[in-house]
Amino acid sequence: MIKDDDFVPFRKIPRLSREIVITEKIDGTNAQIKITEDGEMIVGSRNKVITPKDDNYGFANWCEENKEELMKLGVGTHYGEWWGQGIGRGYGLKTKKFSLFNVSRWGNPEERPNCCDVVPILYRGTFTTEAVTSCMIRLRTTGSYATSYEDPEGIVIYHTQGNLYFKKTLKNDEKPKGEL
Repeated sequence: MIKDDDFVPFRKIPRLSREIVITEKIDGTNAQIKITEDGEMIVGSRNKVITPKDDNYGFANWCEENKEELMKLGVGTHYGEWWGQGIGRGYGLKTKKFSLFNVSRWGNPEERPNCCDVVPILYRGTFTTEAVTSCMIRLRTTGSYATSYEDPEGIVIYHTQGNLYFKKTLKNDEKPKGEL
């Protein structure tokens, strides 16, 4: 006999032609900072908690050094990219940076910690394939918006109604990451 708790309803399907935010995909390493209700800061990579003793390109150490400022992020998990010198493309930088992904919340520099940046916004508006194509062409011809680096990685498309992220890279977009 089927019980009510065995029934899984089909979720609502978001409409495609809704707001999207296209940002530059920075080539670094995924990072996160979680601020708990009791004021603890937990630092992680994409897959695990990290510490200054078990670090990811120095991110945990940087977080410890900037803890007072980072606590201004407030309760919640804050995702971003740790990038720059010695990570991925490096972008010709002599330092590393942390760029937050949530551009809607942290887009105003006066409202985010001084030690944090945000990924560059390339487009905000209704989804169209033309908007995606236009952003790819702009990146290919003008280079990175995060720096003057000439070989950017690609874009991230955030569909607000679907709460989904998609990425598109300038090189080898058709290949899975494991085949590159």
